Amino acid sequence: MTVTDVRIRKLFEDGPMRAIASVTFDGAFAVHDIKVISASGRNFIVMPSRKNPDGTSRDVCHPIVSEFREEIEAKVMEAYHSAVEAARRDGEDVGTGITE
Repeated sequence: MTVTDVRIRKLFEDGPMRAIASVTFDGAFAVHDIKVISASGRNFIVMPSRKNPDGTSRDVCHPIVSEFREEIEAKVMEAYHSAVEAARRDGEDVGTGITE
Protein backbone atom coordinates (compact mmCIF):
# COMPACT_ATOMS: atom_id res chain seq x y z
CA MET A 1 0.00 0.00 0.00
CA THR A 2 1.39 3.38 -1.02
CA VAL A 3 0.49 6.90 0.08
CA THR A 4 -0.64 8.59 -3.14
CA ASP A 5 -2.04 11.88 -1.79
CA VAL A 6 -1.99 13.94 1.39
CA ARG A 7 -4.20 16.97 1.90
CA ILE A 8 -4.01 19.29 4.84
CA ARG A 9 -7.65 20.22 5.46
CA LYS A 10 -7.22 22.74 8.26
CA LEU A 11 -4.39 24.46 10.13
CA PHE A 12 -4.61 25.62 13.75
CA GLU A 13 -2.55 28.30 15.49
CA ASP A 14 -3.44 27.65 19.13
CA GLY A 15 -3.46 24.51 21.24
CA PRO A 16 -1.72 21.21 20.68
CA MET A 17 -3.61 20.30 17.49
CA ARG A 18 -1.77 21.85 14.54
CA ALA A 19 -3.60 20.38 11.53
CA ILE A 20 -6.13 17.91 10.22
CA ALA A 21 -5.15 15.81 7.20
CA SER A 22 -6.66 13.34 4.76
CA VAL A 23 -4.47 10.63 3.26
CA THR A 24 -5.21 8.57 0.13
CA PHE A 25 -3.69 5.13 -0.38
CA ASP A 26 -3.13 3.57 -3.82
CA GLY A 27 -5.46 6.22 -5.27
CA ALA A 28 -8.34 4.08 -4.01
CA PHE A 29 -8.80 4.41 -0.23
CA ALA A 30 -8.88 7.56 1.93
CA VAL A 31 -8.50 8.09 5.66
CA HIS A 32 -9.77 11.43 6.98
CA ASP A 33 -9.21 13.27 10.25
CA ILE A 34 -5.59 12.33 10.84
CA LYS A 35 -4.39 14.96 13.32
CA VAL A 36 -0.99 16.67 13.55
CA ILE A 37 -0.30 17.22 17.25
CA SER A 38 2.43 19.31 18.89
CA ALA A 39 3.65 18.06 22.28
CA SER A 40 6.96 17.66 24.09
CA GLY A 41 8.73 19.86 21.54
CA ARG A 42 7.85 17.79 18.49
CA ASN A 43 5.02 17.21 16.03
CA PHE A 44 3.50 13.79 15.38
CA ILE A 45 0.34 12.29 13.89
CA VAL A 46 -2.66 10.78 15.66
CA MET A 47 -4.98 8.47 13.78
CA PRO A 48 -8.77 9.07 13.76
CA SER A 49 -10.44 7.86 16.95
CA ARG A 50 -13.80 7.61 18.69
CA LYS A 51 -14.66 8.01 22.33
CA ASN A 52 -15.93 4.95 24.13
CA PRO A 53 -18.82 5.20 26.61
CA ASP A 54 -16.28 4.95 29.46
CA GLY A 55 -14.45 8.07 28.20
CA THR A 56 -11.44 6.32 26.71
CA SER A 57 -10.56 6.66 23.02
CA ARG A 58 -10.04 3.93 20.43
CA ASP A 59 -8.46 4.33 16.99
CA VAL A 60 -10.91 3.89 14.12
CA CYS A 61 -8.05 2.73 11.90
CA HIS A 62 -4.30 2.54 12.26
CA PRO A 63 -1.22 1.06 10.56
CA ILE A 64 -0.11 -2.26 12.01
CA VAL A 65 3.46 -2.19 10.70
CA SER A 66 5.73 0.50 12.22
CA GLU A 67 7.49 1.18 8.89
CA PHE A 68 4.14 1.98 7.27
CA ARG A 69 3.22 4.32 10.14
CA GLU A 70 6.58 6.08 9.68
CA GLU A 71 5.87 6.47 5.95
CA ILE A 72 2.43 7.96 6.63
CA GLU A 73 3.81 10.28 9.30
CA ALA A 74 6.66 11.46 7.05
CA LYS A 75 4.29 12.26 4.17
CA VAL A 76 1.76 14.01 6.42
CA MET A 77 4.50 16.08 8.08
CA GLU A 78 5.91 17.03 4.67
CA ALA A 79 2.47 18.22 3.55
CA TYR A 80 1.94 19.99 6.88
CA HIS A 81 5.19 21.95 6.61
CA SER A 82 4.36 22.87 2.99
CA ALA A 83 0.92 24.10 4.06
CA VAL A 84 2.40 26.19 6.88
CA GLU A 85 4.91 27.75 4.47
CA ALA A 86 2.16 28.47 1.93
CA ALA A 87 0.03 30.09 4.66
CA ARG A 88 2.95 32.27 5.72
CA ARG A 89 3.59 33.33 2.10
CA ASP A 90 -0.09 34.29 1.90
CA GLY A 91 0.32 36.45 5.00
CA GLU A 92 -1.42 34.17 7.48
CA ASP A 93 0.07 33.74 10.95
CA VAL A 94 0.21 29.99 11.47
CA GLY A 95 2.38 28.47 14.21
CA THR A 96 4.18 25.17 13.78
CA GLY A 97 4.28 24.20 17.43
CA ILE A 98 8.06 23.68 17.32
CA THR A 99 11.12 25.81 16.72
CA GLU A 100 13.16 24.76 13.71
